[in-house]
Amino acid sequence: MTTSAKIREVPLAGAGGGPYGITVGPDGALWLTLAHAGGIARMGAGGELRTWSVSPDSRPLIITPGPDGALWFTRSGDDRIGRITTDGELSAVALPAGTGPCGIAAGPDGALWYAAMNADAIGRVTVDGEQTRFPLPVSGGFASMVATGPDEAVWFTLNQANAVGRIGMDGAVTLHALPTEGAAPVGITAGVDGALWFVEIGAGQLGRITPDGRITEYPLPDRSARPHAIVADPAGGCWYTEWGGNRIGHVAQDGTIDTYDLPTPASEPHGLTVAPDATVWAAL
Repeated sequence: MTTSAKIREVPLAGAGGGPYGITVGPDGALWLTLAHAGGIARMGAGGELRTWSVSPDSRPLIITPGPDGALWFTRSGDDRIGRITTDGELSAVALPAGTGPCGIAAGPDGALWYAAMNADAIGRVTVDGEQTRFPLPVSGGFASMVATGPDEAVWFTLNQANAVGRIGMDGAVTLHALPTEGAAPVGITAGVDGALWFVEIGAGQLGRITPDGRITEYPLPDRSARPHAIVADPAGGCWYTEWGGNRIGHVAQDGTIDTYDLPTPASEPHGLTVAPDATVWAAL
């Protein structure tokens, strides 16, 4: 169902920056990656904006709060994991060439876990920069996004292998094939219902998987919407972006779906986050 909502768009300095990932930082501000500009942006509670240049070829994608009070982000263009403190101090951990890191999340062990898109692996980086890489039992699987599950494990999507995976803290990997062929999962998040929710950009569906591997799929009203990112709603269900449909959507725990049209045509919503005041923010 398409419904109305109060939607406000906030322009960022510098057209063409390519806002991609977004999260709420430990300082309560919104932090974004600027994929095209190779930078990071911060928007304070009063709307004040500050940006930092990382590197023109860094192509930062996903950003997440770390266990050390800083923000960590993937640099898919130059194979690094970036770190920025809340006062703007930048540093990075170099990864093996050809890694192509995408999704990143703080794991249950106090380290950062990331998806190595181009290397068929899941990686782990401690806040001190110590690295471990875990090969996946696929070739060309295109590991995309990661999320910490309720079971002391990290879950991830394999966009080209059409599967959702789980990796334990001991490195043991389990893959779960999706029922729909060509579903191409991307975003994944831990829901408040104890399951993992994910989007199927190729099938126009949302998915839910329990820690024991039971999968349910929910077709979207617009199957051509190309859902991209998903985040848990603390009040229940999840919010997600429709990259091709130019909408923000919400799925309830029973599978009921509501969608909200964005004011600007072809704004291509990517990442999204829910602020402490329950406001939903998306990177356009």
